[in-house]
Amino acid sequence: MRRTGIDELPQLLNILSMQMSFVGPRPLTQADIVRLEWTSEYYKQRWKVKPGLVGLAQLSPVCSRKMSWFLDLSYIRNGDFLLDMKIILMASLIPFLGKKRIINWIHKS
Repeated sequence: MRRTGIDELPQLLNILSMQMSFVGPRPLTQADIVRLEWTSEYYKQRWKVKPGLVGLAQLSPVCSRKMSWFLDLSYIRNGDFLLDMKIILMASLIPFLGKKRIINWIHKS
């Protein structure tokens, strides 16, 4: 279930209730925020945008605190409709082709 992303389907209710977007930085729990040490003023800009079902960090081959922050900040500063469509396209292919294959394809280009 996790591999295909089916476990994300309940998040659609949050999108329909306008609490989330399809694209944006992933929502974090307070425990995640503390664990990542994203509690200072410097990180406040991340909380000014709606969280999303999928974001740039989820399409990155590198899973690290610094990379997640860099990609979230990049999306906040440079996100637009075209980027959202690219992220949605790539994320929608994951259940069919697998996350590893999509990430490798994105980062080969």
